[in-house]
Amino acid sequence: MTGMFSMAKMGRMLILAAGATSVCVWAISNPPEPQAGAEMEQTGPRHMPEEVRSSLRKIVVLPIASPADQAVTGDYKNATKGFAGGMASGSEIGKGIQTEVGGIPVGIPFPILTMPGALVGGISGFTKREIQEFRDGLTRDLAEAASQPLTNDAIASDVFWGLKKVPTLEPKLIAPSTPVSEDTDAILYVSLSNITIDVQGKEAIITTSANATLRRLRDGSDVYIADVKYQDRDTLSNWNENDHALWHDYVNFAKHYLGREISAELFDRVELQLEIKPAKSATIKKVKKNDWVGISKTSTPTLAWELKLLGGNDYGPWASEISAANISYDVEIYDMDRLVYAANRIPNASHTVVDELEPCKTYRWSVRPSYSLGADHRFGEWMRSNAGNDTGNGGTGKAASVAPAYIYDFASLEIKCRRK
Repeated sequence: MTGMFSMAKMGRMLILAAGATSVCVWAISNPPEPQAGAEMEQTGPRHMPEEVRSSLRKIVVLPIASPADQAVTGDYKNATKGFAGGMASGSEIGKGIQTEVGGIPVGIPFPILTMPGALVGGISGFTKREIQEFRDGLTRDLAEAASQPLTNDAIASDVFWGLKKVPTLEPKLIAPSTPVSEDTDAILYVSLSNITIDVQGKEAIITTSANATLRRLRDGSDVYIADVKYQDRDTLSNWNENDHALWHDYVNFAKHYLGREISAELFDRVELQLEIKPAKSATIKKVKKNDWVGISKTSTPTLAWELKLLGGNDYGPWASEISAANISYDVEIYDMDRLVYAANRIPNASHTVVDELEPCKTYRWSVRPSYSLGADHRFGEWMRSNAGNDTGNGGTGKAASVAPAYIYDFASLEIKCRRK
């Protein structure tokens, strides 16, 4: 289970007002110090146990925080009467919450805390101006945006579409006021937990956290809780460039990652012992003999990869039966802003891109194994350099201006400029 973000020691936390459960926190801190008693590295699969997965079929997804200390009945509206904690739900999200950021009334889907003009001592005037510019830019963006990607509704929708890919599940996405059918096996509550913006020296680190609580309907017990975070970092100067373009990319990739990670952790991911990396392709030339960096003269390159199963899995007999015959692949290509190409159920370890990629651009691409298990289906991890250890499998960025956290350690592919 992905752990919640824990900030480094801070010179001072600057908060003027407290809102609902989900908040955006601005913090100014000194560079992080080594922490004593750090959390132990997690061992074993990072997903819900298979025995729990196999016991559930009909799942209702609700875009709200899990109500505490309340029984769940077949009518969610009656069961949660008076519940107002957490994010705004259903139609309330569309209306937004009226609050103030820097003196500007803003209708946004989550309360945001104002930041005092006097910052922590010891910060240079230039850095203060960068922080102010960053805050003001995000304020304008939140005030002017017609819709916000980071809402409970948006994350829950992505989770729902992820669950739709699991053949044995029957997921439904409903409004909180809609009664829950009595034959439902479990309710999945999906909500944003918080957004933190931590300024450390000249860098700003943005972390968005979400929670998913899976509650069995028949007895009201929580069978699994997933706390997921998406984090990226860069200098204040880079965050402020081009009308805060990196912030816009961050929001899009945060939504993409959180929805994907929740559905994967709960129902569709397995972590078999394997090695996967880019392979030789006739249309892609390696740069400095680096398997992960390539360049191509054609706008429809052939991507190739190689997968080696290592065995020694703890999933039972079915894992030992996995072979090339029952593995297919999903392929995705991203530019620095978004997903631009996808192909599913590729039967072989190569794929020629069908839609032309733009010349003079650098893309990031990856592939994941897809396992057929009789009537069921599971997915492996996306191919990443160093097995994703550098970025927490795409959840923790290194430099947003180089590449967003989610695609930072995907394979790089430059499409050469066409000659006139």
